[in-house]
Amino acid sequence: MKIYSADQIYEAIKTTIEKNQITSNDLLEFAGTQVFNWFHTRMQGAQVPIHIYCGIGNNGGLGLVLGRHLLHHGYNVHTYVVNFSDKRSRDFLINYDRIKEFKVWPRLLSSGEEFPEMKKEDIIVDAIFGIGLNRETSDWVKSLIKYINASDAYTVSLDVPSGLYPNHAPEDKEAVIKSNYTLTGQAPKLSFFLPETGIHLQQWEALDVGFDQEYLQTTDTEVQLIDKFEVLPLYIPREKYGHKGTYGHSLIVGGSFGKMGAVTLSSAACLRVGTGLISAYIPECGYTILQTSLPEAMVICDEGEKHITKIQYDVEAKAIGMGVGMGTDATTVKALKAFLKTNTTPLIIDADALNILATNKTMLKSVPKKSILTPHPRELERLIGEWSDDFDKLEKAKAFAKKYDIVLIIKGAHTITIYDNYLYINNTGNPGMATAGSGDVLTGMLTGLISQDYDPITAAIFGVYLHGKAGDLALSGLGYQALTASDIVDHIGDAYLDLFKQPEQPSAEAEQ
Repeated sequence: MKIYSADQIYEAIKTTIEKNQITSNDLLEFAGTQVFNWFHTRMQGAQVPIHIYCGIGNNGGLGLVLGRHLLHHGYNVHTYVVNFSDKRSRDFLINYDRIKEFKVWPRLLSSGEEFPEMKKEDIIVDAIFGIGLNRETSDWVKSLIKYINASDAYTVSLDVPSGLYPNHAPEDKEAVIKSNYTLTGQAPKLSFFLPETGIHLQQWEALDVGFDQEYLQTTDTEVQLIDKFEVLPLYIPREKYGHKGTYGHSLIVGGSFGKMGAVTLSSAACLRVGTGLISAYIPECGYTILQTSLPEAMVICDEGEKHITKIQYDVEAKAIGMGVGMGTDATTVKALKAFLKTNTTPLIIDADALNILATNKTMLKSVPKKSILTPHPRELERLIGEWSDDFDKLEKAKAFAKKYDIVLIIKGAHTITIYDNYLYINNTGNPGMATAGSGDVLTGMLTGLISQDYDPITAAIFGVYLHGKAGDLALSGLGYQALTASDIVDHIGDAYLDLFKQPEQPSAEAEQ
């Protein structure tokens, strides 16, 4: 799913109006009707008090359209105008007049006035600000937002939670609505998926608000949300007459005394994702561990007993996963530096190998182009430096990926893959995956996919999706706290099968 910038959304509105020869208020009326249908389908006339807080721009106009339709169908509606400026948009004024036809005058809220009484059982509709907010919120509006948040009433925001911007961080985190559900126009916004801004909303749903389909389909966006629909075309089917050589020889380089589990998990995941052959390059202390725990893997031992001291092997690997459990011993740093000077095979770099690169940044020039780096937030900070907010982080990450021509995967609740200034936001995964070894599993999966001739950016997008989906499927019967990295490995096959699973059809009884 494409994620449009604010400028692209405004262009979509302009194009839709011009091509269809309609007014902006016609489009607003269509969007408001869609929002009303969402409410009506779920509430079925229930007389729960609905408090609609409307700003004085088009987002407020959308709230007034919703209020008018709810009143027309007999709902218990209270509308308020958050009067934070003398200016009014034309479409707001049109709908302000229309709602008065129901003999309902929205209450004007201004600075110094007492806020409306609300109960926890009520519903709040937040239509104060939309994506057009371009200034810091005034103190009294901030107080209103804090009042709404403190009410604990179920809050539905229209387009974005008020105070939240689509493409940059809010000036004041306390001046943002805490939305239980956000009904956003046509597509979600980038801010919905970042740690600092995503916390302001629990769930979102994109509603068709009537934008021109040709414009939406032909407009290139820098950001995409990745789910099954996006990854299914990336899948490379297995050949009937293929053999293990067809699907590549993968190599996992890592491990140190006390950290051999990382290599075991990574190698197992590499096999599960479909590599033909797997070898693990490890220090001698891990030989028995790996041969016992993963009989399918071949083992190459380094000269060092507890650490890798010299990366030297005689296998022809199509992809190399490097860094899991490796440690940062001085001899290991030296070995990695020497290896990078001669290696041309694509790398998937994780964990301690990232930390070595972060403290020896000249080594980054020796990383093969199109290699994949998979840092978690702390590792990313060591690589690119500190950032002021999540949007600044993304800009610095894009610059870093472009400078070294690498694929950068920022691991998190919504793992983001970055390449060539494009962002691919993953929509699978869950909090249970914040567990030891989860990243090692991802490294193995990415290595196995590249060995099967997936190009690096495709492998990154597809691998991150499968990794998250395996974690989601592993939750059944476990719950977040009990999920382990081994469970993720065990469900990689299920994640593949899920790609081709047909959605459940409603039963005949449900349709009646």
